[in-house]
Amino acid sequence: MFGGQAVAQAVLAAAGEEQDGKLVHSLHAHFLKAGVAADPASYSVSTLSDGRSFATRRIDARQRDQLIFSMTASFHRPETGFSHQIEAPLSLDIEAALQALDQWSEKHRDAAASPVFGRLEKRPIEIVPLDPGALFSNRPREARTGTWMRMRQAAPADPVMQRALLAYASDMMFLRNALLPHGIGPGSNRVQAASLDHAMWFHATPDFNDWLLYATSSPWSGHARGLNLGHFFARDGQLIATVTQESLMRPRDGGGSK
Repeated sequence: MFGGQAVAQAVLAAAGEEQDGKLVHSLHAHFLKAGVAADPASYSVSTLSDGRSFATRRIDARQRDQLIFSMTASFHRPETGFSHQIEAPLSLDIEAALQALDQWSEKHRDAAASPVFGRLEKRPIEIVPLDPGALFSNRPREARTGTWMRMRQAAPADPVMQRALLAYASDMMFLRNALLPHGIGPGSNRVQAASLDHAMWFHATPDFNDWLLYATSSPWSGHARGLNLGHFFARDGQLIATVTQESLMRPRDGGGSK
């Protein structure tokens, strides 16, 4: 099971307990066992706290009576307050990104026809990577990249659904940041890779029917783990969400840093 699917379904399950307009503003998830996409998963929600402004839920997912996923989610009643944010570290010109991807695909037709791009095209979320060459290269690169994303088909404007969809997307094109400095591309047999835990903070409700920039980086890796950091920005520069994830990146040959 794709990790983002478990996170998104857990958000929807917990949101079903909210009756007074509170929206999920943070979540902390742990992937405990590999899930099977073809098997149904059951989600149970328990209340950890229930206040006038905040509520905290725990969501557990099980398959075949095994606990595979656990998440805490905090919900907040909308309020006003002081505001500041960082600036987007990458260009917010989606048209330039689309044109650059078309030009790259034309020059690298074999790569553009590969299963990697094929899988991206089958996703419910449209993806425009700013560095398509990194999906195929074994050359070490800076642990920093970006991806434009939006829904392929229009989704309901309901803020609960929009936040759940962004939670799903937050696990896409993310783990690879920690692999970039080591010249390891997606799907490489040189490393055993998996998401270990995942945290997300929502700063605003997204409009995921429009393009969002996912600016991502990895500040550290070691001991067969990698840390990834990401920010979602709207086209006008508004910071929508912040994401962190620690991933397993165990060298299959026993190499790598200790």
